[in-house]
Amino acid sequence: MNGDDLSNGPAPARRLAARPWRALSADAPWWRGWPGLTLAACIGLALLVFGVRVLVVDRLWPETRVQALLDDAAQAVAEGRLDAGDGSGARQLFEAAQALDPDDVRPRAGLSQVADAALVQARAAVEARRFDTARGALKLAQDLSAPRDAIEALDARLRALEAGGAAPEVLLRQAQAAQALGRLDAGPDAALPLYARVLAIEPGNGDALRGRDESLAALLERARARLRDGDLRGAAALVATARDYDPGHVDLPDTQARLTEELDALRRRAATHLADGRVERAVAEWRIVLAFDAEDAAAQRGLLDAGAAYAQRAERYARDFNFADADAQLREAQTLAPDSEAVRAAESRIERSRAVYADRGTQLPPQERRRRVAALLQQAAAAQGRGDLMSPPGDSAYDRVRAARLLAPDDPAVTRASARLLPGARQCFDAGLRANNLARAHACLDARIALGEGEPAARDARRRLAQRWLAIGDERLGAGNLAGAQAALAAARKIDPGVPGHAEFAQRLRTASLNSG
Repeated sequence: MNGDDLSNGPAPARRLAARPWRALSADAPWWRGWPGLTLAACIGLALLVFGVRVLVVDRLWPETRVQALLDDAAQAVAEGRLDAGDGSGARQLFEAAQALDPDDVRPRAGLSQVADAALVQARAAVEARRFDTARGALKLAQDLSAPRDAIEALDARLRALEAGGAAPEVLLRQAQAAQALGRLDAGPDAALPLYARVLAIEPGNGDALRGRDESLAALLERARARLRDGDLRGAAALVATARDYDPGHVDLPDTQARLTEELDALRRRAATHLADGRVERAVAEWRIVLAFDAEDAAAQRGLLDAGAAYAQRAERYARDFNFADADAQLREAQTLAPDSEAVRAAESRIERSRAVYADRGTQLPPQERRRRVAALLQQAAAAQGRGDLMSPPGDSAYDRVRAARLLAPDDPAVTRASARLLPGARQCFDAGLRANNLARAHACLDARIALGEGEPAARDARRRLAQRWLAIGDERLGAGNLAGAQAALAAARKIDPGVPGHAEFAQRLRTASLNSG
């Protein structure tokens, strides 16, 4: 029979042809259908096991889970693990059992055991002078409703030990005597620290509260007197001390308001000085403001503006070929605003002026050039003898030798003078890095190069300075100062375009900038 015969044959034959795997014939062995039957049996068995687990264990026997939690909790109590953030503490285990079966009395009884054990731990920690541990155990006991009398007794004992173990009445007499002598906050035996110890033991002690109030009033009166004398730093320190002892003292708002008024006046005076060209006075007053509040935005902007003003002065001096004063002003600018674009632009313009001056120097008559070089080297030797290797700006040995190099770069006497100064420039660079004064370190690096530092050593110094700028950029980025981080990255790349890590830091900075937007 061929395929046509089957398609036209009777219905049973057609079914057998369509599903040959079911055909029972001599050509189809009986075991060919077992794989499918085996798979179905396995699936059915898995479903049966899952059903038994869910329906029988989880629904019919929840008490087995509760019992397991209770057993673990009892073990935790025995091991002293009363409270743990990861859920393994006795408290957490009993609470989990209670959540599974709120009607079961055993978890509640277990929590009472934990409270008692916490009191035992607190008592032992107090006697062992482990005050932080004692505080934590007392808080656990209080949270779990341990007896109030026991908690208060332990707390009083803990505060007494923290206060130094002296009796409160003795401390009170000492505080009152110190107050009568006017010793309010000068050391641990002054009035305010002693009153604080009394109140740590007896927070409601009326005599101590009155004594502290009177002492703070006297302290704030001293702060106002310093304000009248113009001593803002001293006044600010006294106000901060009073705030630490009692931020709600009645005289504090008025004194703080007066201090704020004086600081505002100081900010206005600094801005006026800067506008009138009295940069030094402006800087001094901005720094007083920053001594009170290091995050004062107006003072920070004021110092940046002062740095730009110093940079403008430096350029004016350089145009007149007065490089000693130009360098002095430029270093002030670098100290105040090392990341400023105005300062970097001034550096470039001053170097161009130097190049012009050097070209003109080579046109001098040889005798006049030798005379000038000899005078500069003599001044450099005198400065070196005084110890003025790199400072003061303009009068240092380095500045004199650099001027001589501009006039006669190939003069053997200039070369010898440069070699004598080079170790000092290296020490200056290292000191700038240690103090994290990168503007100073950069100036000393320039000095090393100007004095003839070899390329391998100069390259290593550039790499170290650039890496330090990247580290500062990382700190600024972590603090959310994206502009400062960008400036630090630019400084690092300018010093050493190939500094390791700059590309990765730039990517982090781009990501942070996108997220902030």
